[in-house]
Amino acid sequence: MSKLEELINKLCPNGVEFISLETLFKQFSGMTGVSNKWKEIGNCKFIDYMNAYKNLKIDVSRLENATVKKLEQNKLAKGDILLTSASETPDECALSSVIEKDIIENVFMDDHLFGIRLKDEYKTTINTSYINYYMHTNQFRKDVFKAVRGVTRFYISVDTFMKIKVAVPPLEVQCEIVRILDNFTLLSAELSAELSARQKQYEYYAEKLLFNNEYEKVKLGDLCVVNQGLQIPINQRKKEPGQNRYFYITVQFLKGGDENYYIENPQRNVICNKEDILVTRTGSTGKIITGVEGCFHNNFFKVEPNEKVLKRYLYFVLNSKTMYNKMLSSASGGTVPDLPHKKFYNLEIFLPNIEEQKRIINILEKLYKISNDISNGLPAEIEARKKQYEFYRDKLLTFKELKDNE
Repeated sequence: MSKLEELINKLCPNGVEFISLETLFKQFSGMTGVSNKWKEIGNCKFIDYMNAYKNLKIDVSRLENATVKKLEQNKLAKGDILLTSASETPDECALSSVIEKDIIENVFMDDHLFGIRLKDEYKTTINTSYINYYMHTNQFRKDVFKAVRGVTRFYISVDTFMKIKVAVPPLEVQCEIVRILDNFTLLSAELSAELSARQKQYEYYAEKLLFNNEYEKVKLGDLCVVNQGLQIPINQRKKEPGQNRYFYITVQFLKGGDENYYIENPQRNVICNKEDILVTRTGSTGKIITGVEGCFHNNFFKVEPNEKVLKRYLYFVLNSKTMYNKMLSSASGGTVPDLPHKKFYNLEIFLPNIEEQKRIINILEKLYKISNDISNGLPAEIEARKKQYEFYRDKLLTFKELKDNE
């Protein structure tokens, strides 16, 4: 019998209490009066949306700069859980990440996030890392979907979200579950660190080759045209493939979503082939998709290069860290960032001649495959570990509910 089984048999053999989030936590919002995010200087530091979106645990070493009108706002602390407030797909709402490490004073939260903080009376009985793990289970995520609102863009109803109940076993059980799941994720983290080193190597050479000021600077508007996709309500999408039906590419594709939809007889300008380049226009602004066939949602636009630039070269440029930051900085504000066509066209890139483009493509293809091909090497092993972790996470965090008479 494992230590966890012994603890459960001893401390909660008849089940555990399920308690609403609003009972356990206080909810708070992100920074207000904000401008100049991600600049080199600012009057404050903040945790950005992608830090919470991508990480199970907040990377407190990665603090971004911003400027706010008032510094007396909701300041982050160890133990806070940060959640995404809105997205272009329902399943990206209320994704959680916990602050486990000490954090410097006067750090705020991105205005595209919301947070929850444990109430004082529960600080000795609740482990927020346990709650964070619980929030990623399939069952909790099903409950989250009931709190999502919207049709073409989606947001979380915080009031409804806070009424969701979580299983609360005794603290010793919570801590043992956290220990087990931390060990599961440790190897994946080590593999990811090695992969990250390879990706940084790729990024280094990509930046060096693609952003060489010896080349001419050219606006994207002089090199390509863009076509915006279709906005099709869910009730008009088809769940089965068929004649004259095209796979409907949404931002869910960026996450490897397994629920596919199809559209009948779309206009030709919104159909893309595998070699075409899609740029996310809203929400996850600046992300790039290629290698997929179908028609695309209007959260994307398709980039069609002219004879001055090779399509694969343009892909590497747009998929670079420098261009991602440029697109993100050019996006309009609001709950969901948006990159207008005109601002995209005004962005500049360095453009070598066609022969030099071919040489650069040849180098980057080799480096890219080593660090990004999910069917080989480290990316494939990391994917396998991820599935193993998700299986055991849901198994460990499934509890019988304690009834009043037990």
